[in-house]
Amino acid sequence: MRPRQVILGIVSMAVAFVIFVIPFLLVIFTAGKTAADASQIDFTPPVRWQFWQNLVDVVQTRDYQLLLAYWNSTVITVGAIAGLVIFGAMVGYVMQRRDTRLTRALYFVVLSGLMIPPAVVPTIWLLQEINLFKTLHGMILIQIAYGLGFTVLLYRSFIAAIPRDLDEAAIIDGGTPLQIFFRVILPLLKPVTVTIIVVQAIAIFNDFTHPLYYLPGAENVTVQITLYNFQSQFVSQLNLLFMNILLITIPPLLVFVFFNRQIVAGMTAGGVKG
Repeated sequence: MRPRQVILGIVSMAVAFVIFVIPFLLVIFTAGKTAADASQIDFTPPVRWQFWQNLVDVVQTRDYQLLLAYWNSTVITVGAIAGLVIFGAMVGYVMQRRDTRLTRALYFVVLSGLMIPPAVVPTIWLLQEINLFKTLHGMILIQIAYGLGFTVLLYRSFIAAIPRDLDEAAIIDGGTPLQIFFRVILPLLKPVTVTIIVVQAIAIFNDFTHPLYYLPGAENVTVQITLYNFQSQFVSQLNLLFMNILLITIPPLLVFVFFNRQIVAGMTAGGVKG
């Protein structure tokens, strides 16, 4: 390995450490301090660790609101991911296999969904008309709608590498369109499916803006909204505020750490094969 490459690698690791590791350590240190020590906001370990007590206090705040937020965020994430995978794969399959005016128009609509910003007020009006405003079901549909464009394009790119001979062989064997899709095509989409699940799950779980607009109400709180609600309550107790930040950061961080290789593999495969 050349000296220049070694130096560049060391510099990159140092920059990554400063940008990602040091802020995370600051959150951990502050979350384990007492209220008096945390008010200083300095990069030093706690003199007396109070990690467990701070964790209990945050969880018990506002009648265990954080646990309710975890449940709501999990329901929204799981429901939206299921819809994105099924509908995204189906639409991507049809768009790639059928080159018609309708599919070309649909492709334009998908691209428009990525480029045109969402309109909040008309969306709220629509949700109110169909009685889905302030409901988890409505929030799931919103997340599916906002993430469907990216999902369809990724699936369409990946499906382009699957030979049409598989479809034709399944048709000769008497398979219906749904059987061909679920038994032949969908199992081959595992790499890109894992990528979509991880990327979209992290984005949906960490979403703050959409639940704030479309899911008001104390009973509909999500994990990111708890941080917004706790800021005023814990303004003089930064140790509890940072503990809340730590608790809502750990799940997406663990998902990214354990599935990082699958994310890169799925994105690369989709890009190369398309």
